[in-house]
Amino acid sequence: MQDMPKNFNFAEAEPRLYSAWESSGAFKPEIAPAGAASYVITIPPPNVTGELHLGHVMFVSLEDLMIRYERMRGKAALWVPGTDHAGIATQLQVEKMLHDEGTSRQEIGREEFLHRIWDWKEKYGGMIITQLRRLGASCDWSRLRFTLDESLSQAVREAFVRLWEQGLLYRGPRLINWSPGLQTAVSDLEVEYAEEEALLYYFKYRIQGSDAYIPVATTRPETILGDTAVAVHPDDERYKALIGATALVPMLDRPIPVIADEYVDREFGTGALKITPGHDFADYEIGQRHNLPLINILNKDATLNDNAGPYAGLDRDVARTRLWNDMAAAGLTLRTEPYRRTTPRSQRGGEIVEPMLSVQWFVKMEPLARKAIDAVRDGRIRIVPERFEKVYFNWLENIKDWCISRQLWWGHRIPAFYCPNGHITVDRQPPTRCATCGSPELTQDDDVLDTWFSSGLWPFSTLGWPRQTPDLARFYPTDMLETGYDILFFWVARMIMMGLWFTDDVPFRTVYLHGLVRDEHGEKMSKTRGNVIDPLLIIGKYGADALRFALLTGSTPGADMNLGESQIEYSRNFGNKLWQLARFTLSNLEGDAPALESIDRATLDAPSRWILSRLNRLVGSVQRLFDAYLYGEAGRQIREFLWDEFADWYVEISKNALYGSDAAAKSRTRAVLLHVLDTALRLLHPYIPYITEEIARYLPGERKPLIVSAWPVADEGALDDSAEAFMDTLRDLIVKIRNVRATYNVDPGKRITAIVAGESAAQVVGMAEVFARLCNVEQITALGGNAPEQAAAVVSGDATVYLPLAGMVDLAAERERLSKELETLRAQIEKTEKMLSNEQFVSRARPDVVERERAKLAELTQARASVEERLNALAVG
Repeated sequence: MQDMPKNFNFAEAEPRLYSAWESSGAFKPEIAPAGAASYVITIPPPNVTGELHLGHVMFVSLEDLMIRYERMRGKAALWVPGTDHAGIATQLQVEKMLHDEGTSRQEIGREEFLHRIWDWKEKYGGMIITQLRRLGASCDWSRLRFTLDESLSQAVREAFVRLWEQGLLYRGPRLINWSPGLQTAVSDLEVEYAEEEALLYYFKYRIQGSDAYIPVATTRPETILGDTAVAVHPDDERYKALIGATALVPMLDRPIPVIADEYVDREFGTGALKITPGHDFADYEIGQRHNLPLINILNKDATLNDNAGPYAGLDRDVARTRLWNDMAAAGLTLRTEPYRRTTPRSQRGGEIVEPMLSVQWFVKMEPLARKAIDAVRDGRIRIVPERFEKVYFNWLENIKDWCISRQLWWGHRIPAFYCPNGHITVDRQPPTRCATCGSPELTQDDDVLDTWFSSGLWPFSTLGWPRQTPDLARFYPTDMLETGYDILFFWVARMIMMGLWFTDDVPFRTVYLHGLVRDEHGEKMSKTRGNVIDPLLIIGKYGADALRFALLTGSTPGADMNLGESQIEYSRNFGNKLWQLARFTLSNLEGDAPALESIDRATLDAPSRWILSRLNRLVGSVQRLFDAYLYGEAGRQIREFLWDEFADWYVEISKNALYGSDAAAKSRTRAVLLHVLDTALRLLHPYIPYITEEIARYLPGERKPLIVSAWPVADEGALDDSAEAFMDTLRDLIVKIRNVRATYNVDPGKRITAIVAGESAAQVVGMAEVFARLCNVEQITALGGNAPEQAAAVVSGDATVYLPLAGMVDLAAERERLSKELETLRAQIEKTEKMLSNEQFVSRARPDVVERERAKLAELTQARASVEERLNALAVG
């Protein structure tokens, strides 16, 4: 048997082990036995532009744990990998590159621009895949997919055409979120809202033919130029007489009506609203009710257009200032005041998003949403944790039509074609003639589809849909969708809707949502805060296993977790402990490694029966926790068993048999050590695959690689309540004896004696070697008469152990030392009591200072009682 190195060299082992796994076919579902049930996860496709961040590490760690676990259970486990073309993000990267070259996409044209993006993707697109491999991701890389692959593009075209044929697609002018920086529409979900400091501008809306005016307030004065009404509440006595009057738009003098609408809050602001249907979603709804015209005052770059009159061509911020100044000069302003407003910003670009009237493509979502609601409500799809079902239902029950067109060039180009007569032709193949009038003059829509449209098809398009492929028949529906709760609506709900609509089946059976990873203080990680943990640097320093284990054991479903480097270091230390446990076990086998099954359990000593019972309770507990998706708690329990029970107790106790002369006891102990180690490696493999696989290589006998070894199953016959109860007593006695030694300052090397009383005395005495090794008790005997005097007593269960003090300390010297310590404590107590009885001190000192003195007095009083007790025990009998 080959000797294990002193330490685990993760930098050398990780690439070697990963290559061995992949080349052996272990990542493929075909490695499972014929007829095995399948278990399928499709990876949340990272952006092709991406570099590894902790969000990636979290989902890879969780999904790899799930897939390795099911693979070890004998299932045909398939983890489908892939990347997303990330329309906006990728286009921005290449546009930035062109800018640095002194050109732009408009200058080089669409065809050349797309050529440049594909070149960029080929050069940088594989980086994220390499990094996922480094984490140990056991994906089937032969099934790697990209959202712009031809097969997936075919799926996108098919989905678009079907929706068109079913009357669920339409194109028309609607108010949408417009990103001036990105020059494209963005969905509601891609807008982030933040509370920001702003100004509330109060001004006069003059009534035509009168000196009267209505006071109105706004945070966006430039949008006054697009107003088409002033609205008041129908029951507001202040403005009732003006309903139906005509107001004049400031500086433009364009006439607009004063209307009544119950939406207006009489208590907010002035109780009157300016209505700008072309630039506000709430105003748009009011405008629809009152049949108001929609006026767009913005160009696509957020400069003002001709509808803004003399302010045309100005940037929106410049126009705001100039318009307000002009209004002030005209006597139309009232005042400004600070105001906290909710500002919509582009998630990708960061600039303020403008509601703007634009011609876009939309999907009617209500029929799709109904199916998605039913699938979760009737249990065909389970969301973990369950509390997210409420927000899922709330969003779907209030869903709005989905704007799916984007004014980009990188992505799936919308397969719609226009003829000069205004007809639209949508087909699976590029048409040669208009489907309505037969015109051969066709122009394809310039826009591309929202990235989330193709992502919504991901679970089934990656398996071959719309073609009826063997993979689609074998592996769909998939089993698990694991992702962050922050994209429950972006992605998860859309996959459920589109999966049910196009395949008439759920895309997956379970949705597991993980939380965000925050810094150790609970703050969101960001480059500006300087608190970002770079996973690549961490992996280089501690290894992939340490980072995985820290994330997995620190997380619970749906909850954010705090992560600091100290937790990763602790996980690395646990790996080191596991390695040393394995080295100890294997170095003591000496070629003798009988299988535990060949040993009569009745011949095992109490510590061996105890550790096997504890191991099988652990296996059962881990299984229950895995069934409940509580992987973090399961990992913590495995770590605590190995560190606190196996390493700290059984391994130490086993040295008596291993280093003794009883060959049979030695053989039995070796079998138990090896069995516990082997089982622990299997339990830990989904968490820390590299170090467990490397240790398993050194285990004796013919073995499969750990990645395809069997998952442990609890052996109910190994559970032993009596052994556990006795070992609880034994361990408690040993800890208490150690505490007594520390209390009396007994030299660690000094051997002491002990006397035990109680029903379990004989069994305790039988563990004399354990006491000798773990707390330096050289002799332990059963009590033959009365309890000894001048002895410290420790009690656990029905056992009482007496430690004769004469054998531990110089009684006279100890009495003298404790007497001096008692005098010091009494003096300190007296001083503190005087201070606290002084009313001036208590009334004038800071409350925290007074509280600190009170706590100090309590500690001193407790210490005095302890010293007095020890002095009484040392009293001359």
